[in-house]
Amino acid sequence: MKTRRSANYSTQQGRLILEYLVSLGDKHVTVNQIVQHFRKQKILIGQTTIYRHLEKLYNSGVIRRYALNEGSACYQYVRDNKVCQEHFHLKCEICGELIHLECDLLDEIQKHVYKKHSFRINALKTVFYGTCDRCLKNN
Repeated sequence: MKTRRSANYSTQQGRLILEYLVSLGDKHVTVNQIVQHFRKQKILIGQTTIYRHLEKLYNSGVIRRYALNEGSACYQYVRDNKVCQEHFHLKCEICGELIHLECDLLDEIQKHVYKKHSFRINALKTVFYGTCDRCLKNN
């Protein structure tokens, strides 16, 4: 994660984006979800502007960015300057929810891969794709 720096959110759009991310708590959000949120609120903020502000927030350490797949990411507000613990993520292919996965077994797999194969897995960029329980129950 990048270190926190003084970031300039002095524009109304920058403040609105930050306020929205803060309001989500620990929930992850994609750029498309941010665009849809503001459209529903009848607030016009372009996708390019959102990307620009997210980049500033990321570079200043205010948010985390998770790579989902080639060219796709989601973002999460960092509460109380806490450093994100390394953990894997689960991504539902139906509803798009991204779930934190803290699992002792996967911690052991990470240790094994490093010890036996001299390779360190980046858990923050590792996403398992499948179907969440809610979507399984709805199908």
